[in-house]
Amino acid sequence: MSRRKDRDRYLAMKTTNPEYLGFRGYGGDAPRTEQDSLQTVTCSRCGRRRNVTLEIAQEQGAEYVCLSCLEEAGEQPGPGEAQEEPGPSEAEEESS
Repeated sequence: MSRRKDRDRYLAMKTTNPEYLGFRGYGGDAPRTEQDSLQTVTCSRCGRRRNVTLEIAQEQGAEYVCLSCLEEAGEQPGPGEAQEEPGPSEAEEESS
């Protein structure tokens, strides 16, 4: 867009909302997101990097095993790990 159009759009927004600061960002600090509480940990089985909560990263450290590896091995997630809702069993699927 041209500068004129940008300026016109800014003035139009400013008339509807006097506190509007423009498209360049927030007046102060940007609002924090939940990502601040995540930490990157490498899975000890597959070697993939995963973003997990800070608590799980501190508890398991270098022994962390991602949910994908747990599902492949048929293991249940341990305490503090996300648990998925169990789906229908094979017997229920066959009878449907």
